Amino acid sequence: MSHSQTSVVLNDLGFTWPDGSIALAGVTAAFGPGRTGLIGTNGSGKSTLLRLIAGELTPTTGAVTASGQVGYLPQTLTLAADPSVAELLGVAEVLAALHAIESGDIGDRHFETVGDDWDINTRARAALADIGLGAVDLGRPVATVSGGEAMLIAVTGLRLRRAAVTLLDEPTNNLDRGARAALHRSIADWPGAVVIVSHDVALLELMDHTAELHGGELTVFGGPYSQWRAHLETEQAAAAQAARAADQAARVQQRQRAEAETKLARRNRAGKKAYAEKRVPKIVANGRAMAAQVSAGKFRSDHEGRLQAARQSAEAAAARVREDEHIRVELPDPVVPAGRRLAELRGPGGVLVVQGPERIGIVGPNGIGKTTFLEALLCSEEALAGRLLTDRVGYLPQRLGASAAGLDDATTVLAAVHAVAPDAGAERIRGQLARFLLRGDSVHRPVGTLSGGERFRVALARVLLAEPPPQLIILDEPTNNLDITSVDQLVDALRSYRGAVIVVSHDDDFLRRLELDRILTMAAPGVVTEAR
Repeated sequence: MSHSQTSVVLNDLGFTWPDGSIALAGVTAAFGPGRTGLIGTNGSGKSTLLRLIAGELTPTTGAVTASGQVGYLPQTLTLAADPSVAELLGVAEVLAALHAIESGDIGDRHFETVGDDWDINTRARAALADIGLGAVDLGRPVATVSGGEAMLIAVTGLRLRRAAVTLLDEPTNNLDRGARAALHRSIADWPGAVVIVSHDVALLELMDHTAELHGGELTVFGGPYSQWRAHLETEQAAAAQAARAADQAARVQQRQRAEAETKLARRNRAGKKAYAEKRVPKIVANGRAMAAQVSAGKFRSDHEGRLQAARQSAEAAAARVREDEHIRVELPDPVVPAGRRLAELRGPGGVLVVQGPERIGIVGPNGIGKTTFLEALLCSEEALAGRLLTDRVGYLPQRLGASAAGLDDATTVLAAVHAVAPDAGAERIRGQLARFLLRGDSVHRPVGTLSGGERFRVALARVLLAEPPPQLIILDEPTNNLDITSVDQLVDALRSYRGAVIVVSHDDDFLRRLELDRILTMAAPGVVTEAR
């Protein structure tokens, strides 16, 4: 596409973290107008790329050019719990200026702040009503709304600002079914260009373009996720077939070379035998030997050339076959007998007992209090949620900035995990972290420099690598920051886990694949009912 048709241009873009680890190198591509879904495995650099486009990070090499103002929704939005709803919408300053003018303060700065947004109060309330949050007061603290509601409010705020380019990093995280539908409707007629990082396949199907960040290269495909996926599978099937054919050709050349060497050796032995038996004069034998050496040299050179060419072709063909990495989770056996009572949950007619190695899902709309329920359970506040009957509990909170996750931004990855397994040596922990794709010098990076997906993997590692292993694992929206392949691995691990699992999720497909023993519904704050 020509630059006149682009919204964002990346020219030889590179970024290196202060510790020397390379996040992106030599990325050259362009995003066009309309809706673009940006995909890639965890740690491939998607969030870093958005931060570079948004101007939050400065490129180490190359440049980024955007067609106008850029609006940005970070993946770590839910870490910011202090602002008001108006601030999250981005209208607080304009509302304050309007209030000042209405109170008689006619300073120029207030009129400059308001600009053309005299109807911002009406527009903001109408926008909130469109996403089902019309009853939410603009002055309400964001900390008092759910993670899903906060995400919807932030997306709505970006729409109100009407930026030329909008960047959304995992906007469907924490959204229930109704909220996801509201977001999908908003995205479908989004004004201006929008680039969305997401693993929500339904959202990716609304895209005009699919861009993939893989192996340090950014490629843009004209079409939604399903069309890109079909294209990739066709391409990879052809690449795999070409690799097999090239490998077979290399094996044939290897065999032919071996046969040629055998033939040369036989000729050489025959010549020596004839000379030894005095069947040919010495001068003739020497002439034949010299000619044979010349012929053998050319013979070997021809076969060696064909073999090297075949090997190079095989290597080039193999390089086109992708081997995507994903987390490999193997959970230890916590030894939980079938009759072991692990927790009691507050229900409408008494307690619901979590017993033995069972898997339980908790579902309910945004804002009903599922996260609050889990946090109360962890504190064994019986009047609010119930109580725990074991102290071996692993908890992965929805908001990974929460103290419950044990993630101090200044702490290194290695230190964060070592804290829950103090008797394990550093090398052992490094080996285990490698299974979560946290390798090499990355284990010495401060948690605060990690992407949302990397941060999640550190928090997950803290839960799953704790010693002794937890008898009960409590997960709050665990699929939010995982790529599609890693979700598959988490499902496999949890299904084979021999302890108990309580999981809150809006991802219906994830819950179905876990093969839950029970599903509990929260229709009122603090009370779960077993689904029939």
